[in-house]
Amino acid sequence: MIEEISITDLGVIGDATLELGPGFTVVTGETGAGKTMIVTALGLLLGARADAGTVRRGASTAVVEGRWHVPDHDAVVERVEDAGGAVEDGELILTRTVSAEGRSRATVGGRGAPVAVLGELADQLVTVHGQSDQIRLTSAAAQRAALDGFGGPRLQKAFDAYVTAYDTWQQHTGELETLTRDRDDRVAEAERIRAASDEIEAADPQPGEDVELAERAERLGNLEELRLSAGLAHEALSSEALEGAPDVVGLVESARRAIERVASSDTALQPVLEQLTELSIQATEASASLSSYLGSLEPDAGHDLELINERRALLAGLTRKYGDTVDDVIAYGQRAGERLLELDGDDDRILGLQQAVERDEQALAAAAATLSAARTKAAGDLAKRVTAELGSLAMAGATLVVEVTDAGEYRRHGRDQVAILLQPHSGTDPRPIGKGASGGELSRVMLAIEVVMAGSTSVPTFVFDEVDAGVGGAAAIEIGRRLAQLAERTQVIVVTHLAQVAAFANNHLNVVKDASGAVTSSSVRRLDGEERLQEMARLLSGLGDSASGIEHARELLEVAGQSV
Repeated sequence: MIEEISITDLGVIGDATLELGPGFTVVTGETGAGKTMIVTALGLLLGARADAGTVRRGASTAVVEGRWHVPDHDAVVERVEDAGGAVEDGELILTRTVSAEGRSRATVGGRGAPVAVLGELADQLVTVHGQSDQIRLTSAAAQRAALDGFGGPRLQKAFDAYVTAYDTWQQHTGELETLTRDRDDRVAEAERIRAASDEIEAADPQPGEDVELAERAERLGNLEELRLSAGLAHEALSSEALEGAPDVVGLVESARRAIERVASSDTALQPVLEQLTELSIQATEASASLSSYLGSLEPDAGHDLELINERRALLAGLTRKYGDTVDDVIAYGQRAGERLLELDGDDDRILGLQQAVERDEQALAAAAATLSAARTKAAGDLAKRVTAELGSLAMAGATLVVEVTDAGEYRRHGRDQVAILLQPHSGTDPRPIGKGASGGELSRVMLAIEVVMAGSTSVPTFVFDEVDAGVGGAAAIEIGRRLAQLAERTQVIVVTHLAQVAAFANNHLNVVKDASGAVTSSSVRRLDGEERLQEMARLLSGLGDSASGIEHARELLEVAGQSV
């Protein structure tokens, strides 16, 4: 609900504040006073295109600020927060600034935001019916949604059941199409994977085998050098080639025995004796280790190296195809097996999906038929009730037609195509609403539709700009009565020239024009008591101080049930 709109330097309005609130607010004023600027201002707050020509002459910018009350956890609050703004204590502030050069800027909840965000919020905040505005039900999708909302719980239940059936059908159909379309590719993929799996299985690589083989190849490739060096080291430690030749073991043992003979004479030699003893043991052990190493060297190393290099070449071929290391190749082989199980099961899956799609289509056809029947019934009820309303709104010969036809294909909203048409007079063909009526008639048609659908709409505010164009007398009173009826459920704001309509409002705002300066300016004030009577008298007779006009205004207020 809109609580307040502030306007600065927009058109003829220099500075004005509209205090709105719940119920039925009517805006009146002399011709040229700027009543339509109020609708223009609201349009700017709802994302309408900015026009530099609307900036007041001599001003650099026009500013419009709106203050809304929105429920907590509302979709509007969520969208505002997504845009970086905030709603505090249920209060949402929207601002739109338009410069004289045509630049436009918007703020949502205290934060700058693209103008498109205002447009997104508009559908949830306000519905505007004006002489030149696009009507809310101009699109087929909007008309279908309106009919579904009017249809109530029974239609909603049918719609939910259809959507469930449709989503299931779409899922299975999509999977089947993918499997069928890609069957050749999947067969080729299976062949490639099977060949790779067979190649890896035949090679039977072991974890870490490539590293182990590289180490063995390095060892065998340097076998002679290893044998020569180990032999020289062994001879140096413990010579077996020449009897009596000096070696490390013999020399250390000679030194040990020499010290051992005299160690008892001087305790300072005891540590030296221990060191020589340990050194003798280590030299003997090192000699034995070298002897064992020399004995372990393969006698036919060349043949072994050839076999190892062949194995390494085989593994290298695998790593070029399936991974950087042998471990990667092994992992690839495991994944290939799992993928083969999936691909080899395609035929069974396709058969199962074909059967599922057949079942889905039967369920979808039944759900679509139920939904169409519910919509057709709701369409008849809506057309009948709106047509009855039109008879009381000076459109007695007009008939609303709501067509529900088969679109020929399943869509997520059903097979139905919904069209709301207007037959202006008997004998004429129904035409889309918006083409079959004048501006004033169109507003009255929309008023009738909104009154009938008031219980099913979620939009909190309706704005009508000169909904009473071209009518008067009793018809105008009926328009006012229905606006008041609509205002029992939602906030209603109406710009009007008719006292018969204004009489039903619980909040009367008057746009006052001041032509005393070089530039005409207007402001807005709330009317009560005698001031309201005088304004309504002016609307009736053109004279605010006419005694008969004031009396007539008083009678209208009594008819409307409004106190003076």
